Amino acid sequence: MLLEGKVAVIYGAAGAIGGAVARAFAHEGAAVFLAGRTQGKLDEVSAEINAQHGESHTAVVDALDELAVNEFVDSVIRQAGQIDISFNVISVGDVQTLLTQISVDDFLQPIATTMRTQFLTTRAASKYMIERRSGVILTFGGGGPQTLPGLGGFKVSLDALEGLRRQWACELGEYGIRVVTIKTGGIPESIPDGMPEKQQITDMLLKDTLLKRTATLADVGTVAAFLASDQARSITSTEVNISAGAIID
Repeated sequence: MLLEGKVAVIYGAAGAIGGAVARAFAHEGAAVFLAGRTQGKLDEVSAEINAQHGESHTAVVDALDELAVNEFVDSVIRQAGQIDISFNVISVGDVQTLLTQISVDDFLQPIATTMRTQFLTTRAASKYMIERRSGVILTFGGGGPQTLPGLGGFKVSLDALEGLRRQWACELGEYGIRVVTIKTGGIPESIPDGMPEKQQITDMLLKDTLLKRTATLADVGTVAAFLASDQARSITSTEVNISAGAIID
């Protein structure tokens, strides 16, 4: 089991991507601490993990609240004694439209949210990882030169996250802490079934791939578990591209 004896905290664990990663971590032997804003949805993910004989715990946490994040991480340390993996995939509340048509507040919303929450959760975990001189920070999204019109501040927020990832990796590397981004190019499974444009978006995502298939939620979980494991101990300060060729590096 890749993550046996590891302790992972996952913010946004009630969402499709967060839940998939939580299940994969637990399947590989990690104790997972699930954070989110909706207790009922967290309980659903936790119940599924526990039914498969994994270990999970839940907490309602506002990942934009400095005090709440610090208290949550401190509580994990009290319960588990360590944090080996921190993964933050909370929703950033982006409004997607052309830059010529978007308000300044809507444009800045995803950028400010991404920077604040990723900074807070990484700083809180790294405090304890530094003491143990080991740990893994995972982020999700990925930057790069490719983009599309009408994304508002969303793509800019991903690029900003990559800048933050590089800075954290630079400063935490001497303590044995790795910082890695997973980028996918889009996962149709994560699009809500009730969204009218789901099929159109799915077709667009598929068309852009070289492999004529998109990454799945299971793919994200499998790759995240590998990256969080000691088998990936030489990987840091980089993006891992599982876009099936939709994003060309």
